[in-house]
Amino acid sequence: MEIIVLGTGCAKCKVTLETVESVVKELGSDIKVTKQDDIIEIVKYNIMSLPALVINGEVTVKGYVPSKEEVKELIKKHQI
Repeated sequence: MEIIVLGTGCAKCKVTLETVESVVKELGSDIKVTKQDDIIEIVKYNIMSLPALVINGEVTVKGYVPSKEEVKELIKKHQI
């Protein structure tokens, strides 16, 4: 599984990345977490509000900081 945190470095973007990394560490899962801050790449996802999460290629969150519980649920939903 791959989770991409889309954000330009704003405070909410940083909190989102920290939240995702914390949940992944807590779950002990083999999940690749990356941060994408290149606006050209972010635009390719057709997102106008940041931060955003992309899980396995699907935009799952946009425009707000998800809670730890929401991130856990999204991970469970997208596990193969």
